[in-house]
Amino acid sequence: MAKILVIDDDVTFCLMLKKLLENNGYQVTTVFSPVEARRIIETRRFDVVFTDLRMPDISGMELIRLIKERTPKTRIIMMTGYADISTAIESIKKGAYNYIPKPLNRDEVLNIVREALEPVQETPNGKPNNSLDESGYMEGYSKSSQQLKEFIELVAPTPMSVLLVGETGTGKEYAAKLIHKKSKRAGKPFVAVDCGAIPSELVASEFFGHVKGSFTGAVSDKTGYFEAANGGTLFLDEVGNLSYKTQVQLLRALQERLVKPVGSNREIPVDVRIIAATNEDLQKAQENGDFRNDLYHRLNEFQINLPALRERKADIMLFAGFFLDQANKYLKKSIQGFDKDVEQVFLDYSWPGNLREMKNIVKRATLLAKGNLITMNELPSELYAAESGNNAFALYNKKDEYEAIQKALEVANNNKSEAARLLQIDRKTLYNKLKLYNIDLSDRGN
Repeated sequence: MAKILVIDDDVTFCLMLKKLLENNGYQVTTVFSPVEARRIIETRRFDVVFTDLRMPDISGMELIRLIKERTPKTRIIMMTGYADISTAIESIKKGAYNYIPKPLNRDEVLNIVREALEPVQETPNGKPNNSLDESGYMEGYSKSSQQLKEFIELVAPTPMSVLLVGETGTGKEYAAKLIHKKSKRAGKPFVAVDCGAIPSELVASEFFGHVKGSFTGAVSDKTGYFEAANGGTLFLDEVGNLSYKTQVQLLRALQERLVKPVGSNREIPVDVRIIAATNEDLQKAQENGDFRNDLYHRLNEFQINLPALRERKADIMLFAGFFLDQANKYLKKSIQGFDKDVEQVFLDYSWPGNLREMKNIVKRATLLAKGNLITMNELPSELYAAESGNNAFALYNKKDEYEAIQKALEVANNNKSEAARLLQIDRKTLYNKLKLYNIDLSDRGN
């Protein structure tokens, strides 16, 4: 029976989620205080942890770090409002498995738990080998997508180290796998390393391996990333998170092509191609003394910049359709496409979480959809309504206030309080706007 921990300072919410999960066969522990959560995390192991993003005393981000240090294979699901999308995406960068918006939908909760518990193929370091698109990849039509394809085709057959630079969610790991697949090392291992998730005291052991008895907890010999990837490709994801000490050790291994397991006197020759990825400005990190100049140039023999989704307008609906096909297969549904209003919102939205965010939104909308098309009712309101500097509101597609109000009322089932919340204005302001545009809801209640 899978063990699940729910962390939230809202006691009623915790108990409701506990009941839902227990009714579906899971063993659930609830914790209402993040301080208590810290204690229980240090003494027990869970398969899945649901945690609120914003809590007093200890943040959700800090809990991610604690859980990953104790039990790296635990799947962490952040619970947050879509207004916190950028923070939710940051939580995935720190090691969370996924995020789910509040208020929670019953079917969505059960779906994400089943997905989190599914067995996945793992790399030798225990990191799930999940790319953004498990069943293939759709190439874009845009100029930037074609340039990305051209660069990958150009560098893949060479022995050059590659640095992939792009925002979170742009598909850097997929690009790394594609380079490996098209290289002369394609038949050899591809080992992915999440550089931000390795506890500092275990870095040497994880990268270079160790022998039994070399330190407390070393109950057997361990093969490090370099040896596991020998002959193939070593993918260093979020390489900017490596400590300065680790950078020195990594540089030595790359220069000498030799690694020495912790506790051993034997040096092992290794032949690996390095592909590194970052969403940080490593040149600025060099200037600040946080990243070694010599390591940067060793990793950056060829740089590829992965474009943000908002820069690939011609590809947006192509990718949306691709993710819809995936969601239909996964959820065993047959949604045929997107309503015209949804297409417009997708084209005008800024997509701060890029492809990963789109995949999550399309999957959620597919789950919620009742008809043949995904409509505005299945989208989080923050996709099309945003707070402006003067506390007014606007659609990302810049349509007028009248249409914005109509859409909000439609999503809120004509509940004026809810519509005002969606528009991020107060109820009095909404009343004034209703009067201004002669929108009469008297015959519809609320």
